[in-house]
Amino acid sequence: MVDRARRIGLAVLLAVLVAAPAHAEALTSGTVTEDDVTMELRGDGVLHVEETVTLSGGPVERTPLTRTRYDDGHDRLYRISNVKGASFDGETLTITGSGTVEYDVAGAITPLATGEELRWFAVAGPVRHATARVSGPGKIQNLSCFAGELTSAIPCTAASIEETGGAATFEQQGLGPGQTLTVIVGYQKGATGAGPILERRFELANAFTLNAVTGGALALLLLLLLGGVGLLYWTRGRDARVVGSESGTVSGLHNGQFSPPDGVRPGQIGTLFDEQADVVDVTATIVDLAVRGYLRIDEQPRQAYDAPDWRLVKPAQAPASSLLPQAALSGLLPYERALYDAIFDGRDAVLLSQLHGSFTAGLGRVRDALYRDVVTQGWFARRPDSVRSRWTNVGVAVIGLGVVATALLAWLTMYGLLGPAVIMAGAALAVGGQYMPAKTAKGAAALAHTIGFRDYLYSAEIGDVPPAQRIELFSRYLPYAVIFDCVDRWARVVTSINGNGHPADNLYWYHGPAEWDLSKFAGSMRTFTMTTSGAISTSRQLRSL
Repeated sequence: MVDRARRIGLAVLLAVLVAAPAHAEALTSGTVTEDDVTMELRGDGVLHVEETVTLSGGPVERTPLTRTRYDDGHDRLYRISNVKGASFDGETLTITGSGTVEYDVAGAITPLATGEELRWFAVAGPVRHATARVSGPGKIQNLSCFAGELTSAIPCTAASIEETGGAATFEQQGLGPGQTLTVIVGYQKGATGAGPILERRFELANAFTLNAVTGGALALLLLLLLGGVGLLYWTRGRDARVVGSESGTVSGLHNGQFSPPDGVRPGQIGTLFDEQADVVDVTATIVDLAVRGYLRIDEQPRQAYDAPDWRLVKPAQAPASSLLPQAALSGLLPYERALYDAIFDGRDAVLLSQLHGSFTAGLGRVRDALYRDVVTQGWFARRPDSVRSRWTNVGVAVIGLGVVATALLAWLTMYGLLGPAVIMAGAALAVGGQYMPAKTAKGAAALAHTIGFRDYLYSAEIGDVPPAQRIELFSRYLPYAVIFDCVDRWARVVTSINGNGHPADNLYWYHGPAEWDLSKFAGSMRTFTMTTSGAISTSRQLRSL
């Protein structure tokens, strides 16, 4: 009994499933037996359509043509509005029963060289018999009609112009599903003054078309934008005066004593010279602290395959220029004191290979102190790093704006090429921001003297200095040589210093291991500066070269 009930239920369900599609098919299986269409072209170019439909069967759904391809960059739109007697959702026109259907069409007029042409798809199949009458604001100049697919060239059953010339009648027997009666009526020029409704079609190739208009606009925009970046540099990024006007060789000697130009120290010169607080500036400052007696560099003994290493040691006594260690440390500039504290951090000695941890954190304070120092000296009105960051951020923002502009211009217009011009200007601003820090008049003069001192270091002769002063003087030159990348020259000069015709064993600030003497100093110094710069670079707190 249960099995029989299951079989009956299954049979009923299958019947419902089979009947449902048949019912849906019936809803849309109607046929128009007679279709009488009256069309009036108004003076504003709007076509008013009134269609009397006789249906056989269920509702009929039509899909009027509302968009066609016009040219390579545009689609043509036919806008249907004011629909009465049927429902229209923007795509499908549904006629549920016999009666009258009305609607307006805009965009069906095409201007020609000799007149205007009305083209409309008056009747859509399935239709057994259709007639269409067209009247307009003037006399009809010519007409034609086609039946079948939209691209069909088969004439309709009949077409004629009334004797008055003010109207035309078209007739078609039998239109199948998907077939259309297309009517074309020609009027004199200016009959309506209307034209097609065009909508730009998005295609990536069209968005970036290069022609006289887009190319000229691109060139003009690039000229304006890049010229603006150049103007910004000219007015905001140039030094206060021309450095070359005060350039010339500047000696580091004054009355037989070491005297750098303007009293600047190696870290200051490095930051002033390239407007960056970088690894070389810190390396040169470590050498300078040693030369001035604030620390001693002890080269460690090593085997053939050991990595070289050095111990940085606090001296047992303060420099000869001061009586107490604290008094000596008080003579350090803020960035020098920050570096000194980062190196020792409560200890009396540390291997170069063990400079990490607190030293790495302290380098950030050294960098900030160097930037503050060049502002305190009056060489820059603002910190160079903050100036670079500000302009670079502006450049990145302009690049983002250019990306958005490119997308919008490519989507909405044919001027997508203008967006990359904004991107290029932003990139130029971001890169050019690195050159925007501007020196004051005082800073430009100090830079001119610095360049002169560099020329002196490249060309000075050892014979110009009394022998008794050579060790101290040439040692004082060495940190500046680190800044100007002429370490080898001055390390060899120091190497040439000897006492009683024999090489000296050590310098007062640099000690080598056993069997070491000054003849090996040039190689040791070169390796020390490279190793120290590498150790500082690993902190990522300062710019590396």
